[in-house]
Amino acid sequence: MSDDRPEIGTRRAWRHIGPGIVVAATGVGAGDLVATLIAGSRYGYALLWAAVIGCVVKIALSEGSARYHIATGSTILAGWRSLGRWTGWYFGIYVIVWGFIYGATAMSASALPLAALFPAIPLKAWAIACGLGGFAFVWFNRYETFELVMKLLVGLMFVIMVGLAILVAPSLPDLAGGLAFQLPEGSLFYTLGLIGGVGGTVTTAAYGYWTQAKGWRGPGWVPVMRLDNAVAYCVTGIFVIAMLIVGAQLLNAAGIALADSDKGLLGLSDVLEARFGRAIAVLFLVGFAATSLSSLLGVWQGMSLFFSDWWYQLRGREEGGHEGSAAYRCYLAWLTFPPMLLLFADRPFLLVIAYGAFGALFMPFLAVTLLILNNSSHVPRQARNGPLGNAVLVAATLLFAVLAIQQVVALSG
Repeated sequence: MSDDRPEIGTRRAWRHIGPGIVVAATGVGAGDLVATLIAGSRYGYALLWAAVIGCVVKIALSEGSARYHIATGSTILAGWRSLGRWTGWYFGIYVIVWGFIYGATAMSASALPLAALFPAIPLKAWAIACGLGGFAFVWFNRYETFELVMKLLVGLMFVIMVGLAILVAPSLPDLAGGLAFQLPEGSLFYTLGLIGGVGGTVTTAAYGYWTQAKGWRGPGWVPVMRLDNAVAYCVTGIFVIAMLIVGAQLLNAAGIALADSDKGLLGLSDVLEARFGRAIAVLFLVGFAATSLSSLLGVWQGMSLFFSDWWYQLRGREEGGHEGSAAYRCYLAWLTFPPMLLLFADRPFLLVIAYGAFGALFMPFLAVTLLILNNSSHVPRQARNGPLGNAVLVAATLLFAVLAIQQVVALSG
């Protein structure tokens, strides 16, 4: 499976699909569901084109990261370090602060639908149980089992959310009109956020580690990776469009506003129950839980691989994510246990500022470094960026730069 020049036809290539599903599922969490639903509730189908472009941008970023891994046999972190030692320090600080905040966020988001389904157990208890469950699963399992479970969760959330979109009976002419690049008044920064936010941030760069865990090494695997990545983000695109339909048909038409937080999804559950009955509301909560849990498991596993690569390169050891290594398990514990403190207290102000600032800068950093690395002599000529890839990365750099400025201004305001 690790042959540099695999003889794989199109039919056989489909059997290898997996890492793309993992990265796409990890990137779409409760926050993305809320953002997409609110876009539909406020602007109907007008911002459908923004959700589609967001998927295209994420295809380019995750494909570029994985292509560097596969074509060079190295890792994206090694590529960053070749641009200067500061990149390693930037990533190290970012991933530590990000993990502390995100750990609490992921546990809380996963707990919300479970607490709604089983209210006898308190929300904080569910959050802790989700964190511990993710910790135990990732600790004791390897990539093959992890990928299988992620595929099952993706299938569950996809069927339920697309089923909901069909149930609310979308208007096909209005849906088609949403591809007309409309920009309703007051929607500019919301549109940019929808393009930049749906489908993951730092987790897009983890795709390369999952392709390596799958055994894809050498330029011959690049076509398989591209198919895998495209299929995954097409699934994500359909999922996002389904949520926009639900927001437009169910909320916009009735003038219902959701809370701009993960708890807003519980509000949608109430709306669904009032219109379609308890069974549909329960199905939505199951889909909500599958979406949140897939993000939690993906981050617990993928970012632990990412961190272990950073740690061992910092110490001058072999490149690559080390599944089950001491560094891998230390970061897994960091994601799980210290963030539980945030479940019992408000987030410290300075930590939120640091998290927001580092987060705002990461996506433009990723886009720019992919432009540099994938056009460099380190990458075999046949695997370098083409004109279209470069154009998308330049556009993504400009988009994320605007979003970064917007977020930094908001944090300082």
